[in-house]
Amino acid sequence: MAHFAKLDENNVVTNVIVIGNAVPTSNGPLGENDMHPDGEAYCTKLLGGKWKQTSYNNRFRKQYAGKGYTYDSVNDVFITPKPYPSWTLNSNFDWQPPVAMPLGKYRHYKTGEELNYNNVTCNWEEDNQRWVCQTNDNPPVSLDLLPFNKIDWDEDNQRWVAYTHDEPSLSYVWNPDTSTYTAL
Repeated sequence: MAHFAKLDENNVVTNVIVIGNAVPTSNGPLGENDMHPDGEAYCTKLLGGKWKQTSYNNRFRKQYAGKGYTYDSVNDVFITPKPYPSWTLNSNFDWQPPVAMPLGKYRHYKTGEELNYNNVTCNWEEDNQRWVCQTNDNPPVSLDLLPFNKIDWDEDNQRWVAYTHDEPSLSYVWNPDTSTYTAL
C-alpha cells in the first residue's frame, strides 16, 4: 500500500491516506515506484488538493508524515511539529532543546540500584526551560528519589547544577564531555 499526505497552502499535512499498490504509473504499478509523481497526480485527480507520498517505513522523506507535520519542499522531507517554542531545527531536521538533556548514571535514592536509561524518562518543561525526570516504574518514581532531588539550569554559567538529598548545600555540575556530574 502507498501512503500520501495532503498538504495545505503552507505545506502542513492535513490528512494521510492509503492508496492501493495497483494504481498505474508511467513506470508500472505504484507499489513498485515509490515517490512517482503519477501517484501524487492520481490523488489530486481523485480527491483534489496537493499531495506528497510518505513512507510508512521511513524509507524516504525522512519520516512518515502525520497530521500537523510540515513538508519541506527544498529538502524533500517531512518535519514533525515543533514541540516547544524554544526548540530549534538541526541539520538532520530534528527539533533540539535549547539545553541538551543531561544523561548520566542514575541510582535509586532508597535502594542504591543503578538505573539504566531505559528506566528513566525525562520530559522538557517549557515554562521553566528544564528537564524533569522520573523512572518508568509503576507507579513512577519522581526525580526526588533519584540521586539528585533538584536539577537546575544555571543561565549565567550555561550549565546544569544538581543537588542531593544527603547534602543539599553540596552541588554538582553536569559535564557533557564525560556525561557525569562533578562536585563543585
